[in-house]
Amino acid sequence: MFAFRKPRRAAATAVSAAVAAPVAAALLPAATAAARPAAGPPVPARYAAQKLAWQPCKEGTRLECAEMTVPRDWHHPGTGEDLRIAVSRVRASDPARRRGVLMTAAGGPGGQGLERPAHLASYAPSVAAAYDVAGFDQRGVGRSTRVRCRSDEEFRDFFAGDYRDRSPAALKSVVEKSRRFADSCRERSGDLLTRITTEQTVRDMDLYRALLGERKISYYGVSYATMIGAYYASLFPQRVERAVLDSNIAFGGTWEEFETGQPLSFQRRFEQDFLPWLARYDDVYHYGRTATEAKAKWEKLRSSLRDRPVPLPGGRVLDPNALDNAGIGAVYKGGNFPVLAGALAALDHWDTATPGEKKLADTVFGTYLSAEFFAEFLSVTCADTPWNRDIGYWVKRSGRDTATHPLAGARELAFSAACAAWPAAGTPRVEVTGKGLPPVLMLNSVRDPATHYEGAVRAHRALRGSRLVTVTGGDHGQYQSGNACVDGTIAAYLLEGTLPARDTTCEANPLPVPARPDVRKP
Repeated sequence: MFAFRKPRRAAATAVSAAVAAPVAAALLPAATAAARPAAGPPVPARYAAQKLAWQPCKEGTRLECAEMTVPRDWHHPGTGEDLRIAVSRVRASDPARRRGVLMTAAGGPGGQGLERPAHLASYAPSVAAAYDVAGFDQRGVGRSTRVRCRSDEEFRDFFAGDYRDRSPAALKSVVEKSRRFADSCRERSGDLLTRITTEQTVRDMDLYRALLGERKISYYGVSYATMIGAYYASLFPQRVERAVLDSNIAFGGTWEEFETGQPLSFQRRFEQDFLPWLARYDDVYHYGRTATEAKAKWEKLRSSLRDRPVPLPGGRVLDPNALDNAGIGAVYKGGNFPVLAGALAALDHWDTATPGEKKLADTVFGTYLSAEFFAEFLSVTCADTPWNRDIGYWVKRSGRDTATHPLAGARELAFSAACAAWPAAGTPRVEVTGKGLPPVLMLNSVRDPATHYEGAVRAHRALRGSRLVTVTGGDHGQYQSGNACVDGTIAAYLLEGTLPARDTTCEANPLPVPARPDVRKP
């Protein structure tokens, strides 16, 4: 998936060694250290000799936070202003059983990871008894050095309107909005845009490992964090004990190839899971007795919003793109289905909707990606791998995807035009093969909208020796969702090193049953 300009393999190995050798040579087995080629400049002592000053993140919690300093560019560590990386951990609750560190990272790209160790430790106490669970805000977001593009107020109009409008004026407006966003990122963040890449992030991660005093780490990552884990394992295979990759991005091509597969997978989840579920509960939501009827009512609503957007209590308006964005967000988890359905039902009697119903609709339709999230998202997806910069190509491609897979296909031009205007990073290639790794545990649902199953299968094939657990259904993110089969498989692997003998399947959690009586009654 991630096809970089390919340097010589020896050069890539030398860079890895240069980054790691001074930081952690004393932490590595002698045979490993001796086998590592000594090439490239050493990491300056100001990075390798740091001490993490742990403090409680929040009063009354076990989550500790600290901060480390990393080079702006790991390939030129003596140049440019350093970056701050906020890190966190929850110490193993049973020191006598402690196995080591289980590192986590956030998805997105654009998610924040600082509080994830606390959530995982709370959900899986047996895992948290045996591991220090560690996390961090990746470079570019949260309490780490952030990419700056626009404020949320300035960003408000980016997703406004109707991406299905294929008139020349509408297409021109979409492209211009995307270019203006990319220009604002350049103006406010400068060369940092080309340093917010997955490859740079995993080098931050390895410095964190060394500062924790660990020879090896185990890893859990979901969504985009599967790519972080795969890259880390490929650059530093001797430092990985166990790795769980949950809801996988394909590792064998480019971001462009991966993201152009999403219109199909979002539409599939919407039409094969959400609409039939909505029709099954027509007595609750009154949205049609069949999926076809429910889809027709959705389309009728969407069409009406072109000329008559609905003002929302929070100050935003519900227009066609906002409706699509709500659908895209809802289909990540089956547990979201009643929330979206309740908001749709409230629109049917908007004039008499209760304050609670209007608040629900405002939450569902009035929020989407923040400016900070989108800045990080584009920084990674546009800079990690090359993009086709031919806007004419994207106008044609987005037209086809809008016609066949409109839920997410209609927004394709906005995302692609932003990447076409993004500064190139020249990131070195990271080839994911599984060489030198223990077997990796991978999980993916068959109708995952965001990390489509087709890409997960390609990732599984690229990562030799991995085991793939296929989960029926379509939720995104399998662990920490109350699925006993999934949780048991992961616990057996992390705690005992036990993997399925071969690829296997887990049944998905059932879709929710909405509360009765009818949501429209007070």
